Amino acid sequence: MRANFPPSVKRLGQHFLIDPNIVRQIVAFAGLEPNDHVLEIGPGRGILTEALSRAAGLVTAVEIDPRFHAYLTTRQAELPNVELICEDALAYPVESLPIGTVVVANLPYYISTPLLFRLLDQRGRFPRMALMLQAEVADRLVAKPGGSDYGVLSVMAQYAAEITKSFRVSAQCFRPRPEVASAVVLLRTKERTRLTQREEAEFRALVKAAFAHRRKTLVNSLRDEGHALHPLAEILQGLDIAPTRRAETLSVEDFLRLARALG
Repeated sequence: MRANFPPSVKRLGQHFLIDPNIVRQIVAFAGLEPNDHVLEIGPGRGILTEALSRAAGLVTAVEIDPRFHAYLTTRQAELPNVELICEDALAYPVESLPIGTVVVANLPYYISTPLLFRLLDQRGRFPRMALMLQAEVADRLVAKPGGSDYGVLSVMAQYAAEITKSFRVSAQCFRPRPEVASAVVLLRTKERTRLTQREEAEFRALVKAAFAHRRKTLVNSLRDEGHALHPLAEILQGLDIAPTRRAETLSVEDFLRLARALG
């Protein structure tokens, strides 16, 4: 391990992976080929970047912290196929990356959910994503209807991708150690989703409205978010969805049927 790293910044959620065995597992899980283009978000000290550089043809590594960008730049000779970008991943134009790019990253936990939505919005560009996340977020990604982990992220992610949760990662594998557990997931994005871009925006708005008041029934939560009560009750009855059900009991398919009926 190299010495003289810049110190971590708490507000950036910097917890750096230090275990080479976990790095090897992540790279293997991603199933990289020698000609793959990889997007890495938050390379930090570069332990995963090194492995990706060896496994893939080209790596675009987006780092928000100019100190770590500068540090990795000093190692550019060791990373000849790595393009280092100093930018906020939430602002970086991911739509400029080539179709077929694979995302492999230890996502900064404090922005993992908005980053996930941003990447899934560009899912036609990213056939798969191997991501290290806070274990709680990983659990939400794979949650099934009926549990407390099931919510907006579960529905929208499962609509867009087939998701596999692979393995948990101990806090001891990071410096500084995080206070939360971590897990690695693989998202294989679906080539064809069943809604147009406009319908998808309406679908997301519906799902958010349904979960806006988790303790309320579906019909009351949607009513409180602006849906007219009488047409809504009739539509639910026609779909054989009891209006007394709560949002967390509806499957992704149920939400799709409801979105089409309301559209």
